[in-house]
Amino acid sequence: MEPTTALATRAPLIARATTLWPGVAVCILIALAATFVSEHNGGPPLLYALLMGLSLNFLSAHPATTMGIAFCARTVLRVGVALLGAKITVAQVSGLGWVTAAGLAAAVACTIASGVLLARLLRRPTEHGLLSGAAVGICGASAALAVSTVLPQTRENERFTLLTVVGVTLLSTVAMLLYPLILKMIDASQLASGVFLGGTIHDVAQVVAAGILLGPQAADTAVITKLYRVALLAPSAMCIALVIRGKSAAAPGPHVPLLPGFMIGFMLLVALASVGAITPPIADAAGSVSRWLLLGAIAAAGLKTHFEELAQLGWQPLVMLLAETLLLAGLVAGLILTGSLH
Repeated sequence: MEPTTALATRAPLIARATTLWPGVAVCILIALAATFVSEHNGGPPLLYALLMGLSLNFLSAHPATTMGIAFCARTVLRVGVALLGAKITVAQVSGLGWVTAAGLAAAVACTIASGVLLARLLRRPTEHGLLSGAAVGICGASAALAVSTVLPQTRENERFTLLTVVGVTLLSTVAMLLYPLILKMIDASQLASGVFLGGTIHDVAQVVAAGILLGPQAADTAVITKLYRVALLAPSAMCIALVIRGKSAAAPGPHVPLLPGFMIGFMLLVALASVGAITPPIADAAGSVSRWLLLGAIAAAGLKTHFEELAQLGWQPLVMLLAETLLLAGLVAGLILTGSLH
């Protein structure tokens, strides 16, 4: 290829990167600031990133940053979710035992179904019930962000997604502190404690922290159980997409894809990790990159939203999240008490 032709080929890419960079840079700075605050003062970095983004939402109206922020809120988010698959293997799932795995899958399904039921009772859109149920049942903020991409891209759904992220993050932090205390009071075994923590706490970081409080076996079991719930993200997203496609079949406009490309990437990475093609160092690196990408994506989502818009959603979403959290805890506790482990 001649130098002139190569330069002409690169020119559109350079122009697009130049257009996106200001908005992307804002999201990077917020992610760095959120990480700094989390490391020095404790607390979930995703929540800090969201709150910082909300406080700087005026930047999203600036022409220089609009496209970059939108890029982080959509494309960067999808890549971050896909990379979560690099840390999950079939061997981890099989290590739980099929009865435990089936029980946890049923608990997740019931939690999502309860979200739909609560949405109807509280006169909220079905999409809100699916999103909140998936966020509580699967993996908190990451699931909320992932499932939001297969829902109709409306302003109300965007606001509900952000409120869900705030709610599940706060509930997950409370659970991280409360659940280990309860498990110690009832003298639960390390195995039962690990399954309960991994099966009920929403976000991965809080699962790890809670498990460490109870001992190494509990921590390891909690992480494996939690990764299994994360693995349920792909089939859950596909089922939710089917529901949404069924509702919007007669509606004009583009339909939600049955399985978005980033979910295919997620499942491909799970398959590669399962056959040993992804080594532990690479999996750890992918997890770190995913964490940073999700921080940038949630910062972008906050930048696009005003506090007033979240307040317009009312009290019903918070009731939904709390009820779903209590239901999930009850279902997993029942699974343990019935002696279904392994």
